[in-house]
Amino acid sequence: MTLQEKIAQLFGVWVGASNEGAEVAPHQHDMAEAPDLDELLPYGLGQLTRPFGTAPVDPAIGALSLARTQRRIAEANRFGIPALAHEECLAGFAAWGATAYPVPLSWGATFNPALIREMAAAIGRDMRAVGVHQGLAPVLDVVRDARWGRVEETVGEDPYLVGTVATAYVQGLESAGIVATLKHFAGYSASRAGRNLAPVGMGARERADIILPPFEMAVRESGVRSVMHAYTDTDGIPSAADERLLTGLLRDTWGFTGTVVADYFGIAFLKTLHGVAGTFGEAAGAALAAGVDVELPTVNTFGEPLLEAVAAGRVPEALIDRAVRRVLVQKAQLGLLDPDWSPLPEALSGTGTGNGTGTGTATGTGAASEALRGTIGLDTDANRALARRVAEQAIVLLHNDGTLPLAPAAGSEERTAPARIALIGPNAEVPTAVLGCYAFPVHVGVQHPEIPVGIELPTLREALAAEFPGSEIVVAPGASVDGTDTDGFAAAAELARDADIVIAALGDRAGLFGRGTSGEGCDAESLALPGVQQQLLDLLLDSGTPVVVTMLAGRPYVLGRAATESAAVVQSFFPGEEGTRAIASVLSGRTAPEGRLPVSVPRHPGAQPSTYLAARLGHSSEVSNIDPTPAFGFGHGLTYTTFEWTDLAVDVEEAATDAEFRLSCTVRNTGGREGTELVQLYLHDPVASVVQPVQRLIGYARLELAPGASVRLHASVPADLASFTGRDGRRIVEPGELELRLSASSTEPRLTARVTLTGAVREVDHRRRLHAQFTTEPPVTS
Repeated sequence: MTLQEKIAQLFGVWVGASNEGAEVAPHQHDMAEAPDLDELLPYGLGQLTRPFGTAPVDPAIGALSLARTQRRIAEANRFGIPALAHEECLAGFAAWGATAYPVPLSWGATFNPALIREMAAAIGRDMRAVGVHQGLAPVLDVVRDARWGRVEETVGEDPYLVGTVATAYVQGLESAGIVATLKHFAGYSASRAGRNLAPVGMGARERADIILPPFEMAVRESGVRSVMHAYTDTDGIPSAADERLLTGLLRDTWGFTGTVVADYFGIAFLKTLHGVAGTFGEAAGAALAAGVDVELPTVNTFGEPLLEAVAAGRVPEALIDRAVRRVLVQKAQLGLLDPDWSPLPEALSGTGTGNGTGTGTATGTGAASEALRGTIGLDTDANRALARRVAEQAIVLLHNDGTLPLAPAAGSEERTAPARIALIGPNAEVPTAVLGCYAFPVHVGVQHPEIPVGIELPTLREALAAEFPGSEIVVAPGASVDGTDTDGFAAAAELARDADIVIAALGDRAGLFGRGTSGEGCDAESLALPGVQQQLLDLLLDSGTPVVVTMLAGRPYVLGRAATESAAVVQSFFPGEEGTRAIASVLSGRTAPEGRLPVSVPRHPGAQPSTYLAARLGHSSEVSNIDPTPAFGFGHGLTYTTFEWTDLAVDVEEAATDAEFRLSCTVRNTGGREGTELVQLYLHDPVASVVQPVQRLIGYARLELAPGASVRLHASVPADLASFTGRDGRRIVEPGELELRLSASSTEPRLTARVTLTGAVREVDHRRRLHAQFTTEPPVTS
């Protein structure tokens, strides 16, 4: 391959599929000029950026458009190499008409990796069926400051939860033949003051013990084939130019063999935002030297600037060879270099479109193409049922004075459904209130208001009307999500006073770069509810009618008086297209709440940044007047039944620093209905050579129990889980006393085992054990 042919494999071109079946067209973006495909394609092309995720396009017509383009790309270069097509899939395939699943923060709330693996496999199958090869997900950033706008895209504030759930997502996506992409590597979520792209000032120990473990777990256990660098710089080193991170750690230490792709425009940012490169050619050389293989979303620094830098001897051609080898190996793994490769994706096989893909330009887009319209469904009944299961398991009941459930249990005469329900709040009748900023209708669809949304999005009012057919439901917005107008307060208060129950529909509006209250570039000054929602909520609490707060949000917010004075608080994190139905079923009691908080809910709006993973001085103390104690801690969540934890037994109380502890307890459902209990295992290290978090999650077990049923839960806990980064930067296991806390949340320990590690300090590395093992059996009865 010539130098230009090799470099052509190292960048993408941002395109949009044609809704008439013609070839894709380059997308004009304000951060880069649209390239001329006629000039590029004779040398080949590495990637096609978001053919389905740039504008609304019928899936079948889009698949045909992509197939025709792939035929053209392969025929234009002398090696017959097609492009790799990638798409966003943060909360489902980001394409028109595709299922909108709950956002990653809801995945974390399920504490159910197996379910998330199943969801990701379904997403991957839909993407692969229409010709997509790579998905830009999942996000493994650990929440460090909930004011950051992209909290909705994360799995939560704990690295073990993030690692287990994100690893499962990767396994599901990869099982469908889609190249998953870990992002953002690394530290993006730790930006100062929670501002998007702000510098990161954390130390090496926080990075090693909190930020990196989820990525390490995924690289070791998931089969992931791509990683995306973060936008941010840490202590002055941008991730895109960090050779120790992208090569030394990721490849040389962890053994990653896939491709490293740039976050969109991230290589150019080395010049324009970070100021560590004087020219685009220098930026390209720095990224390649660090270990970035592919420039996305479109050709910029890897075009003429890189060619000139290589020609001038400023960038070694060996760096080009290293990157292109990785890219071509991945294309070979995907079958794109096979002699019998066909541009037709699975969904178009047998449709008679084979000859049409070879028409070269925009011809052949008449009746034959139109006949395909509507023939590919990306929002099937099976998908919706799966989206519903994830949404139901992600809903967190934070508080309940006994008001919920609102409907009677089967065979019970104790209560009846409310005769008059007042649904009040800015999210009461907004179809997109369940969607995050990367869901297609919000991310792209808002720019095309003339096009139908493509999926069914029942509002909360519609879902409640279906769930409570015998109840009168009256509705008032009261206020907008982030406005300051209080003119609607009087009408809302009147409806509340005359109702049997008030359901307050509060939360966020997802958007991008300031167009929403949650999402990329939508950072918050504080964690007070946006706009005048807190005043509206207080007004409802003063009405004398019981208030059930329902949150449709992308981050946790302070609830003020409602945390204790409301009848109930139901938290959802952008629960997807089936979200309102899931909420309604939890409110009625037809579905029992199962979710647990993946992030703490703060008590005060200004006590940030704050997560449960704090050292002693990071918690409430006499040396500061600011109390960061949450209203509801990480891992908290109520059910419609009760559980009893008893009979703690520590089978191994002392273990060497290379051995393991064993303990067990009995968990019994003492209530009247089936429910899910989540046993969370936290480690507390009271004395260590460096400051440690008061406690940290090292394992969890979901237990589904019928009324009166019980199980004996056994846990084997490797000493490796007590490891941390010592003073000299090595990961070690120290001897000494520990507490293993079996807890219902980070603030609700139930049973505590005091154990001791013995022997010498032991150094461990990336081959250490990462998981406690849980098993269950019926308890022994006398």
